[in-house]
Amino acid sequence: MKPYYITTAIDYTNAPPHIGHAYEKVLADVMARFQRTTGREVYFLTGVDQHGQKVQKSAAAAGLSPQEFVAGITEKFIALWDKLEVRYDGWAATTDVRHKRVVQAMLTRLHDCGQLYKQAYKGHYSVRQEQFLTDKERGPDGQFGEEWGEVIELEEENWYFRLSDHIEWLKTHIREHPDFITPTFRATDVLNALENFGGQDLCISRPVERLSWGIPLPFDERFVNYVWFDALSNYVSFAGYLADEVGNESLPDFNRLWPADAEIIGKDILIPAHAIYWSTMLHALGFDGDQMPKFLVHGWWNIRGAKMSKSLGNVIDPNALSDTLGADGLRYYLMRDIATGYDADFSEERVLMAYNKELAGGLGNLLNRSLNMAHKYREGQLNCSSGYDDEENAQLRRVVAEALPVYLEKMAAWNIHEGIAAAWKIVTQANQFVDSTQPFRLAKDPEQAARLDSVLHHLAEALLHVSLLLDPVMPTAMSKLRAQIGWQPPATFLIQNLTWGLLPDGHRLNNPSPLFPRLEVE
Repeated sequence: MKPYYITTAIDYTNAPPHIGHAYEKVLADVMARFQRTTGREVYFLTGVDQHGQKVQKSAAAAGLSPQEFVAGITEKFIALWDKLEVRYDGWAATTDVRHKRVVQAMLTRLHDCGQLYKQAYKGHYSVRQEQFLTDKERGPDGQFGEEWGEVIELEEENWYFRLSDHIEWLKTHIREHPDFITPTFRATDVLNALENFGGQDLCISRPVERLSWGIPLPFDERFVNYVWFDALSNYVSFAGYLADEVGNESLPDFNRLWPADAEIIGKDILIPAHAIYWSTMLHALGFDGDQMPKFLVHGWWNIRGAKMSKSLGNVIDPNALSDTLGADGLRYYLMRDIATGYDADFSEERVLMAYNKELAGGLGNLLNRSLNMAHKYREGQLNCSSGYDDEENAQLRRVVAEALPVYLEKMAAWNIHEGIAAAWKIVTQANQFVDSTQPFRLAKDPEQAARLDSVLHHLAEALLHVSLLLDPVMPTAMSKLRAQIGWQPPATFLIQNLTWGLLPDGHRLNNPSPLFPRLEVE
């Protein structure tokens, strides 16, 4: 079977990471881990976008060379991904010589087949977005909106890509491939944008007098490549595209890996960059409909309905959050509190409630009291062959069994929050099970010994199932949970084969240790 190729938008190294970056990378990491639990081979690529005019200006303002500037920012991204347990297989950096070779080979191919041409242009230019604007980008008041930042008038000669030649093909492709863009309403947004796109082509160069920090055009070194053309190409350059032709080694087998099963991007870079620029670039290079990547488009984290931004001073630092919640606590919150594809409101109150009520008070407390009772009443040893059974036991087993198919379905469809909810039904039922069976009362009655054995066994088994379902979301915490249970999955374990009966008769549990210590934060 083809490896599951998952990749994220590479992060622009003009500023340190924020909570949106963290969400996107954790989302990709959770899916990569989930796919591996099903037995699927996975290739997870992420990285950094290091070229462009904004980087060049920021570096100059900081008194650094562009390479020194991006190296410093890149270190912050790498450190955060390590801290959040984001484990990628491939790292993309647009200053990597292997990437430059592929980009220049792609440009040469497009130039040689007549897809690129040079002409002079005069118009408005967005410094922030590094692109020329047309009247279609003006608001109802005739002005360019704040999303474009500083807009200047510019006249210069540049190279253009015949994007307009591929617009009708793209419309047809979107209509005929409903899985091309997820969620589907985003595909409708793209089609609406294409109806108003007109016949404009894409400027894919910048004169070196204005921008030197980029990849030179191989056929005209008076120009460097447009940052979006450069950045978007990472999805194929680090996946082994043209590796033999350009002499790139130690990269995946492109023919085996491509197309991408999921290119994870924010909604703000779907139109025009990914849905229009990237798709038409690939089509112009000879990629057909079956060779197009699939886009997974996520929403924004807002604060009180407003988008986070440096200018408003409401950007959330994921490093600080991770210091408070731990990596697993932050990963849980990010995956639990947003429906993939939609916006969500960040709330400090909700963060603390998710941790203290759900993790510490729900799962952590269940583990702690289950193990404490097992050690207090049975010296930590399970008796799974007592022969006792009743409806309360059966109900807990039913909830455990019913969670798996729902979990598998929701996770595979990128509904991570619903996959977590399916697993959490076990936590809720198991806590109710403790309250209803009252093991501390059973322990006082010798005639209830068999029933007590069955209760302790059912709790340990339910906890083990929860740990396996939540492992992609909280890998370290769930590994610690299993260590306390005294069980780890064999190398051949597949999540879809999960069944009741993992713990044998006589299994010895280890001592409990707080999994999620309660937070006291002012």
